[in-house]
Amino acid sequence: MEINKENMPKHIGIIMDGNRRWAKEKGKPISYGHKEGAKTLEKIVRYANKIGLEYITVYAFSTENWKRTQEEVKALMLLLQNYLDDYTKRADTENIKVQILGDISALSEKMQKSIQKCMERTKNNTGVTFNIALNYGGRDEILKATQKIAQQIKNNEIQIEDITQTYIASNLYTKNQPDPDLIIRTSGEKRLSGFLTWQSVYAEILFMDKKWPDFEETDLEVAILEYQKRTRKFGAN
Repeated sequence: MEINKENMPKHIGIIMDGNRRWAKEKGKPISYGHKEGAKTLEKIVRYANKIGLEYITVYAFSTENWKRTQEEVKALMLLLQNYLDDYTKRADTENIKVQILGDISALSEKMQKSIQKCMERTKNNTGVTFNIALNYGGRDEILKATQKIAQQIKNNEIQIEDITQTYIASNLYTKNQPDPDLIIRTSGEKRLSGFLTWQSVYAEILFMDKKWPDFEETDLEVAILEYQKRTRKFGAN
């Protein structure tokens, strides 16, 4: 069965779970799992671009992940920074637009420079928009949007009556982007863990048992085919 290109999700979110367990099962260090997970991510984003997906958002590092060991956090940040630097170098050949969702002010100065350089270098690319949720939490995103709007009211820039769902959405990290149509979580866990909390209210959700480093292009196809079998009602009968 082939993917129906007329019924493609515009936006897919992925919770890339299972790197650590995958590495442990193979008797490898956790850092090895994250490295292999990064290879999988690169492959899947390229494939998403190839099949014409408009947006893909991945959960790379949550606001809660700081609780992990200092060694693991340091290794993850270095891996992510190298990943961004590599994308910056390949910007013209990949045609992928990179965006970061999250509070980057808490990241190192070097990481922030890599983020800004990558986003600037890829901003005019016309392929898939690749959102990396980095130091991201759904409640934290809503909190920051609320604080921003409260400041606008305080500055007499807007009135309370101006606050609508559309206006709130325009103050989120995903402003001007469609909400995800489909969210995939790998490794068998069945929760969203604060991923796109506002945006995911009507997303179709698919939990897959396969751990992220083992995720293949065919698994993305399977997820899209499952999405295309579903009838989206958005609260209607």
